[in-house]
Amino acid sequence: MTIEEIKTGEKDNVEYKVDVPSKSEQYMRTVVAFANSNGGQLVFGVENSTWEVVGFTREEVFRKMDAITNAIFDSCEPKITPSVSLQEFDGKYIIIVKILVGMQRPYCIKSQGMLDGVYLRVSGTTRKAALYQIQEMVLSTRNRSYDQEKVARELTDAEIEALCERLYSHALELCEDDEARKRLKRIGKNQLLSYKLIVEKGNQCFATNGYQLLDGQLDDYPDAAIQCAVFKGISRNIFITRKEFRGSIDMQIESAYAFVLEHIDMGARFEGLARQDIYELPIRTIREIITNAVCHRSYLSPGKVQVALYDDRLEVTSPGMLDTELTIEQMKTGLSRIRNRGIAEVFAYMHMIEGWGSGIPDMFMDAKQYGLPEPALEDRGSDFRVNLYRRTLKTDLFGVVNPKNTGDNENNGGTNGTNHGTNGTNPESATDTERLIVFIRANENITQKELAKETGFSLRTVKRMVAELKKTGRIERIGSNRSGKWEVKD
Repeated sequence: MTIEEIKTGEKDNVEYKVDVPSKSEQYMRTVVAFANSNGGQLVFGVENSTWEVVGFTREEVFRKMDAITNAIFDSCEPKITPSVSLQEFDGKYIIIVKILVGMQRPYCIKSQGMLDGVYLRVSGTTRKAALYQIQEMVLSTRNRSYDQEKVARELTDAEIEALCERLYSHALELCEDDEARKRLKRIGKNQLLSYKLIVEKGNQCFATNGYQLLDGQLDDYPDAAIQCAVFKGISRNIFITRKEFRGSIDMQIESAYAFVLEHIDMGARFEGLARQDIYELPIRTIREIITNAVCHRSYLSPGKVQVALYDDRLEVTSPGMLDTELTIEQMKTGLSRIRNRGIAEVFAYMHMIEGWGSGIPDMFMDAKQYGLPEPALEDRGSDFRVNLYRRTLKTDLFGVVNPKNTGDNENNGGTNGTNHGTNGTNPESATDTERLIVFIRANENITQKELAKETGFSLRTVKRMVAELKKTGRIERIGSNRSGKWEVKD
């Protein structure tokens, strides 16, 4: 630790104390909070308002180190073993107490008990944990998923079959083509057992929380809903319309997705006599972030998934703390922690989510290809938020979009004209051929039908362009048409 680092002040994982308090409870809350959260450092000997190094003498520093170590060992349950070190600054010593992320959460102050003595680190402050947060830590430590927890409802084979049939029917609707529909297999009782969404006890089957949520039985889950709203401007001062969707969680997603499409701008592109609708935001990303919010939210946390549309952005908020072992930067690379494993398995079967962890990287890629500003991810302590920024479609009087220029590089922000800037190359303003190559380069396994959908060109046009690119050597197909991949020649 350097003087420069100290001068930057306290952070989420750093707290300063000018001296060791006589009552250890005054700093034990922070020790417990670090162990229950992302770990951190408690530094003694630094003034916590001026960040001046006050320090201790050599004669007293070792006695204080022993007192801190003993207090932590005696006061916390389960036991916390800190790493305690000292550092010298011009003859003055500071004590650095490093607390690692605990493997036996929740940790508490022994004298206060498990209900009152559990603390968390949120936005640089130490706060008492709510009951639902304690429950989440217990599940996480035991490597259990809330949606796979058994409930009292006993199920008949007919009820299980009815849910499986509904999920299969919904999955059929989401298939992109006849070939995908032919490949889709029916889901059955054995799959739900393997997903741990139903539990067998002898000859009886019982529902889980996840089964109830997928079945739309929400009496015990008052916050299992999606709130949607459209606001005027860029804040929540004036709302234009709002709706709340309940019922089975997969159909909540469909309703919220349709709500967003209904309230964002859309133009059209014509290829011959065919019309291709073009939305101002990538529709794959819209569905993905709403689905992720429902799939990865905490159903123990109070609050509902919120989908808010402003003049400059689409904002999706999901209740629940971010996993302590997961950072936003890691999420951008594709790392994920699945909070509701059974629900995630069903959503993957239905192709509502493409793959574990791919949603966030895909969102950034889609935003870049659409010429949008980079999306913003916010860890807000008790919930997680995604902001997808809007931009105006450039259309003629008939709402027709020029296929070579669907964005306005001079004003590429929201519909209110705010300039948010752009992120990288805008494929909409490049030549049609280069646009096609951008999508192929981003996804080497993309099909020609998917290329048509992403670019807005007709399938016939895509096939013609692909044939020309192959003929000129710009791209090459490696392997078969069914299982091969594309290679772009630079």
